[in-house]
Amino acid sequence: MNEALEREIAERLVEQEVLERAGLDEILRRWNPENGTSLTEELVGAGLVRDSQVRQGLSSCLNLPFQESLSEDMVDKELVSRIPLNFLLANQIIPLRREEDGSVLVAMSDPLDVQPLDDLRLLLDSDVGIVVSVPEEIVRIANRCYGHADGAAEAMLEGMEEDEEAPEMVTINETTEDLLDIAAKAPVIKLVNLIIFEAVKARASDIHIEPFEKDLRVRYRIDGVLYDAINPPKQYQSSIISRVKIMANLNIAEKRLPQDGRIKIRITDREIDIRVSVIPVSFGERIVLRLLDKSSQLFGLHDLGLSDNGLSLLKKILRLTHGIVLVTGPTGSGKTTTLYAALNEMNSVDKNIITIEDPVEYQLPGIGQIQVNPKINLTFANGLRSILRQDPDIVLVGEMRDSETAEIAIQASLTGHLVFSTLHTNDAAGAITRMIDMGVEPYLVSSSVVGIMAQRLVRRICPHCRESYAPSDEVLHSIGLSREELEGRELFQGAGCSHCFNSGYMGRTAIFEMLLIDDDIRRMIVERTDTGTIKREALRKGMLTLRMDGARNVLNGETTIEEVVRVTQEDIVEV
Repeated sequence: MNEALEREIAERLVEQEVLERAGLDEILRRWNPENGTSLTEELVGAGLVRDSQVRQGLSSCLNLPFQESLSEDMVDKELVSRIPLNFLLANQIIPLRREEDGSVLVAMSDPLDVQPLDDLRLLLDSDVGIVVSVPEEIVRIANRCYGHADGAAEAMLEGMEEDEEAPEMVTINETTEDLLDIAAKAPVIKLVNLIIFEAVKARASDIHIEPFEKDLRVRYRIDGVLYDAINPPKQYQSSIISRVKIMANLNIAEKRLPQDGRIKIRITDREIDIRVSVIPVSFGERIVLRLLDKSSQLFGLHDLGLSDNGLSLLKKILRLTHGIVLVTGPTGSGKTTTLYAALNEMNSVDKNIITIEDPVEYQLPGIGQIQVNPKINLTFANGLRSILRQDPDIVLVGEMRDSETAEIAIQASLTGHLVFSTLHTNDAAGAITRMIDMGVEPYLVSSSVVGIMAQRLVRRICPHCRESYAPSDEVLHSIGLSREELEGRELFQGAGCSHCFNSGYMGRTAIFEMLLIDDDIRRMIVERTDTGTIKREALRKGMLTLRMDGARNVLNGETTIEEVVRVTQEDIVEV
């Protein structure tokens, strides 16, 4: 922008009472255009106005419409897919929609920059209309919407020739390369990139690449449930598998043994860590990719889905100075997320927190994290021994896999450390029996364990297709509810829509079963009392089972009865 326009924008902001005259005069006294900074940059830098207000002033001066916020619904993804992402980001411009007269409306931060507008006219073969928007909004929405219209992978498959001589060797992506920057790439590389991109876009946690006798199937696990994605031609099977292996630095010549590896990729502004598992099966090699979005925001305790009582119980446990806290549940039930939230809550300058994990899933600022490495004999047990020499206050052991690890953790808790760990058991009381079965003496379990939390993940009702319904008495009874307990409340379910893959669910929340170890339960542990009796005692003292907590979520409109029944077992213990 030229100096005259800069001053006009500033004056317009003063007229609109967005900017104070005294503040503008002060900036004008010290501003020197020869230093390379513009007047509006000085105003924003001094905190006198926001960048969005400057853009609004610019649009007003140029008689152009202003759009402060953008959403995916406003963007025609087919138009976006025709333009290189680097062009959109570099020029802070994005096409929104095609108008009735055939022109394309674009949002851009600097409408005086005519070169990208000319380039867009050529790329889209259309006249271009302009709406002014904020640079951060344009970049954000370009990152979210770019890459390809829905079904891009299927569309690409249609364009790939049925060639028996599909390329066996492909070139590895550099770790710094953007996954979406796929111009001039081999078709198989493009296809693998698209499979990963669309999985990330669909919020998938896993990608399954499964060879069968006559076909190859790709499935995504979304919110804990597998969905079919695409079926690439069978002749591309070896090329796709080789491409994934190369990305994960695995041996492409070894097809008889299982292999594990990792891939680090970037999708625009998001860092994605992928754990790769390859196993030989009857008709080739089966690959599962576990996606970990490193840019995902860590949950706080309030975001976990705990009830008010459950949250206060957990905070009570976190205030303890020593003891073992166990989180139990099957693989993929959110145990690590819960433990990270707990560590974040306790993380402070006066505490030394060290973890040993397999693998380290997310980096926690201010916390020392060790990754298990069996190849050099860095096991949970050996790592835990070393951690205890580091004067820790709080220790996280990723998983208690054997009696050696359990016994070291117990000794650590008895010598003044608060230890967190996980176990694979069906419920909270089962963790006690599991530790005793591992060979730990009951008196050590009773004196060290202070709390056990079992959890499961249930899918949330999709907010886009949510609707009320009236369940039958039999369905209500399946999770322990009666018609009287509804108290006039409405129950909800998802009808199914394009936002949720017609499943009726979008996202997940957790349900919990929290067992506090008091003197009575300690006595029962020492006496080797069975799990059912311990559970009955805990229920008598107010513990909620997983299904009971799930019923609370149903009454609150978070999830459905069917979903709670799917992930929990029937409570057969009578109080």
